[in-house]
Amino acid sequence: MRRFAVRWPSQLRGFSERWIHIGIIGFVFKWALLGGLVGLLTGSASALFLNALEWATDTRMTHPWLLWLLPVGGALVSYLYAKLGKDSAKGNNLILERIHEGGGNVPLRMAPMVLFGTIVTHLFGGSAGREGTAVQMGGSLSGWIGSVMRLGPADRKIILMCGISSGFGSVFGTPLAGTLFGLEVLAIGLIRYEALVPCFIASLVGDRVTAAWGVRHLTYSMGAVPGFSTALLLKIALASVMFGLCALLFSELTHWLKAVFSRTFRHPAVKSFCGGLLLIGMVYLFGTRDYLGLGIPLIQQSFQESAAPFAFLLKTLFTSVTLGAGFQGGEVTPLFAIGSSLGSAMAPYLHVPVPFLAAIGFIAVFSGATNTPIACFVMGMELFGSEGALYVFVGCAISFLFSGHTGIYTAQRIGVSKNRAAAVADNATLATLRDRKKEKDGG
Repeated sequence: MRRFAVRWPSQLRGFSERWIHIGIIGFVFKWALLGGLVGLLTGSASALFLNALEWATDTRMTHPWLLWLLPVGGALVSYLYAKLGKDSAKGNNLILERIHEGGGNVPLRMAPMVLFGTIVTHLFGGSAGREGTAVQMGGSLSGWIGSVMRLGPADRKIILMCGISSGFGSVFGTPLAGTLFGLEVLAIGLIRYEALVPCFIASLVGDRVTAAWGVRHLTYSMGAVPGFSTALLLKIALASVMFGLCALLFSELTHWLKAVFSRTFRHPAVKSFCGGLLLIGMVYLFGTRDYLGLGIPLIQQSFQESAAPFAFLLKTLFTSVTLGAGFQGGEVTPLFAIGSSLGSAMAPYLHVPVPFLAAIGFIAVFSGATNTPIACFVMGMELFGSEGALYVFVGCAISFLFSGHTGIYTAQRIGVSKNRAAAVADNATLATLRDRKKEKDGG
């Protein structure tokens, strides 16, 4: 039996070299099990998270005084991360780094810590999202599965990508976009097709498991799509340039504030406490709480009527301060709010329907900030249908280009430069690009 066990893998490889479909069947069967397991765990974690998030939001709305506890809540979470989190504080960037390094370890502690931290952020009024939490839980749980199964480096990379896809697909109810997001987010301009089937299985199972737990996702309508005309296409292109610049503003402001907070306050708990105080001051300065939390009411309003001209800027500011001060949570849902409110505000000036341009902005700003135009385009199809596909694609593509070599994930590599005139070193990340720019600018 020992001799057979040793010889069997080489025999199987020999058969696979002669008949490729034998290897393909084995690959699909293997990843149907592993991807399905990732989807099962991540989908259940997303269901728990979304229900807890709904409770936190409803509780905050019912008890407005909870906002005054935001500095204490932020300080507590940052203190726990400093004492127990270790590398978990890097968040999504840690997962991307581990994949680039060959499927290294992602600590299991990341899942409960980011879940707790994000609920605290939303319970007390921080402006943050949910994608980061779901992706981190997916990466943490998939990494744990990889360790238990003792997968090799190549398979550990794939299973971490499955965790990203499953987390994203399950938290937004978009399994196809989740699949492509896990493939596309690693490197700008490149898609890793070796994980296509595993990521699809994990994302689909994650989405179905979340739905089986009774979670229902909000839906939005872009309304009637205007008939095609060259003038309309040019208007959408112009708006998309603004969406790309808006994504660039959000990314750069968030990174800058993170650096400023870290330089000013050495201890993470003090940094978050002071950031919480700043957010409370901003609430009373602007006289509104509309820019706290996920921003879903702002999104809903943007699809119904033209948003206030500077609503997107205020949501950008509130979210960048929240994340810059070290509060836990994602960026994507606030980006949806920023994009939809910007599109809604521009619609009357461009003489296009408000919900139509709000929907394009919803997806396009996200595309520019994450550098994942294909995943965002597919997400647009899953959320709004295919009737406006042409315009959604234009929005995603142009926003992606005009956001430049920046984005919310600093560990994202630049596989292909967006502009041939801008030479980029091999294996450069957005973080290294920022560092080199600082050196050229004199610090």
